[in-house]
Amino acid sequence: MRKKTLDFLKAHQSEEESTFVKEAEWRQENAKWLEWSQNVALGIIDFMQANGLSRSDVAEKLGCSPQYVSKILSGQTNFSFKSIAELESRLGIPLMYLAHSMSAVNHYQHENLCDIVAEPITRPTRL
Repeated sequence: MRKKTLDFLKAHQSEEESTFVKEAEWRQENAKWLEWSQNVALGIIDFMQANGLSRSDVAEKLGCSPQYVSKILSGQTNFSFKSIAELESRLGIPLMYLAHSMSAVNHYQHENLCDIVAEPITRPTRL
């Protein structure tokens, strides 16, 4: 059975070298700005949901294409301060504040989660 499985895997092995390690290293090297970009994206998504807006509606407010809005919402846009200021101005929401606040909340939740996991089961957990 094992030989059959190994033969199957070898027969279906990709000829292309995996980029997994390079991509993981890139994500680690760029973790901070990716976190901020994701928080900006979440702030915009919250704004869209609260106001019943589509990507096209946001694109119109920003003066860009819906495709660019999709790129922003992917959470992988390396914003300049100028571009964030423009987004804040056109949407009327404090994205820098939201991004920073969400980072602090994420850190706080992670720290508390570590505490909760380390606590004995007999103690009540807190969030």
